[in-house]
Amino acid sequence: MKQTTYTLLLLSACTLLFSACAQKKPYAYPNYDIIKPKKVCEPNRENIQVLLASYLGKPYVWAEEGPDAFDCSGLTYNIYGSMGIDIPRVAREQAKMGKTIQFENLHYGDLIFFGNTNKKSNRINHVGMYLGEGWFAHASSKDRKVTISHFEKEPKYFKRIKVCKRYLSKNERAKYMNCDVPLQKMKSTSTRYTTPWKAGMRLPKKAVPG
Repeated sequence: MKQTTYTLLLLSACTLLFSACAQKKPYAYPNYDIIKPKKVCEPNRENIQVLLASYLGKPYVWAEEGPDAFDCSGLTYNIYGSMGIDIPRVAREQAKMGKTIQFENLHYGDLIFFGNTNKKSNRINHVGMYLGEGWFAHASSKDRKVTISHFEKEPKYFKRIKVCKRYLSKNERAKYMNCDVPLQKMKSTSTRYTTPWKAGMRLPKKAVPG
């Protein structure tokens, strides 16, 4: 009888311990936990278009990678990750991967990395996805949402371009996952352990925390 009671108590303690370990962290701004997206489709440009269309208009929230809010690199991280193409989480690391492409050779789905207008500076602070004919999509801290912009209408973006990268070949048969320099290691998690920003939550007053 004593042995049975001891066994039951031990099992209860283990259950409580594992339940506590799996408790989901409540959302707090900014949420720097990197939530890795699940693969939901194959890597091709039609699926890029479908995913992007579903995210247009969703709010910009710093450090979020969706599905209800994004920052600039969170958007690109989510779209490629949802197709099973693992790229780094932040823009400066994303820019180290893939095939370097000249601006005039950009194709739908290629990424454009931006910095300031100083040509001597290689610092990257923004990323967008090229759509063709001068249009690109991005999670804009200025517009506070996922939106589409055009280089002719907003020429300052053109002056800020630092590098353009391609992860998926034009014929969609190859993936360009080579790295120019070593990548910074970043630990990812899932919604089982942390809570992303969700629709209905209050939006932060500042686009980027001070």
